[in-house]
Amino acid sequence: MTTALRRHKPPNEDLSRLLEVAGMSKKELARSVNELSPQNAPKTTHTSVTNWIDRGMIPRPPTPQHIADVLGKRLGRIVTPDEIGMSTRGKTEADIGLDFPRDPEEALRLSTNYWSTMKRRTLVTGGPLAIAAYGTPVRRWLSNPADVPEPRQGGERVGQADLDELWLASEDARRWDSKFGGGNSMSSSVVDCLQNKATPLLRGTFTESIGTELFSATAELARIAAWTAVDMGQHDVAQRHFIQALRLARSGGNVEAGSYVLATMSLHAFLRGHPSEAVDMAEGAYEQAKHRAAPRVLAFAKLAEARAHGRLGDERSAAKALRATEALLESIRPGSRDPNWLSYLTHQRISADAAEIYRDLGDLKAAESWHLQADAMPTNVYTRAVGIRLAVMSSAHLRASNLDEGLHLGRQASDILSQVRSTRAHDYVRQLATDVRPWQKDTNVQSFLAELSG
Repeated sequence: MTTALRRHKPPNEDLSRLLEVAGMSKKELARSVNELSPQNAPKTTHTSVTNWIDRGMIPRPPTPQHIADVLGKRLGRIVTPDEIGMSTRGKTEADIGLDFPRDPEEALRLSTNYWSTMKRRTLVTGGPLAIAAYGTPVRRWLSNPADVPEPRQGGERVGQADLDELWLASEDARRWDSKFGGGNSMSSSVVDCLQNKATPLLRGTFTESIGTELFSATAELARIAAWTAVDMGQHDVAQRHFIQALRLARSGGNVEAGSYVLATMSLHAFLRGHPSEAVDMAEGAYEQAKHRAAPRVLAFAKLAEARAHGRLGDERSAAKALRATEALLESIRPGSRDPNWLSYLTHQRISADAAEIYRDLGDLKAAESWHLQADAMPTNVYTRAVGIRLAVMSSAHLRASNLDEGLHLGRQASDILSQVRSTRAHDYVRQLATDVRPWQKDTNVQSFLAELSG
């Protein structure tokens, strides 16, 4: 029996899948590996193969290469040790999910491995965003935002009903996230769906057209998983989800979906104190997709850009990007292509973000004007967004020394956001404690601070 180099806790699902696709038994694989091995090498048995698959054991070199060669010969293509889950390069836990391979097959293998083992890993949640980790994925997407989708032979056959299920799951998750925050029960179901539904489909058999939509639907689920992680302060996990979402969009040849993911990544960078990088990402999302994406998708990219410019204090650039956002939204005509997964981007939503942009720029009058335009957003649907907007306007008034109005809006925001599980939203409320510091001896302020801490 071959000696194991090291042991993984998760089963080797990559090897199991390829063995099934190749139509080989464990005994046949063992026999074929022995034929390639030197005569004095330890013999491989069907028990060896069972240990590789069920216990995740990795044999010592050169056996992983022999296994890959045997499977490659049967499949009629090159198979690498990486593809059978037997890389010996020593990838650490901290690296998992950050890859953005150029090769589509390798990208698919890593993505499916990432999602299938998600709940068995021990990533430290709550870690900071490592902005440098976005560098390679963003560059590679900008240089080549779309692979050429191809049909695939694998496990179960994927049909339209499977895709409809994925789209429905993403629609439900977006709705629950908006109303209840990223910590709602539906958030964990998104990862469950990626792990238990989408991953087996990605390893399945599908036509080119089904594959294109499958990758796009999975990319949207991954983007939602990323955003809910952002909302709960799990930024290290979020950026892995985002990178996988961007790569899946590229695998599906869907520049529009990739633009949406990259613009959302821009918001992540902006929220974590990297507005300059956020501008670059938003501009890239727009430029690559401006001749291929629906107006609402391009508007989202321009809105992300405007927010980053506002945080940088660049009023001229922020106003220009905001005007472009509005113009794109107004260009939508009945019957034109308009993805329903971005239907929440309305004039009211833009107005809510614009209020924060002008709060950051120190222009209370403009912030108030945009705030009033966003007032039509129903609180029972967009609970988190309404609460954040009120917290933003409270902050704007406090920074303009309008204490009474600031406290009034702050109390409203705190009351609404008490209904949502969102670290990000509650950070907006906690910021108010800093904004009221000049009046900390005022009895009303002391009462307000007590309410916040309660």
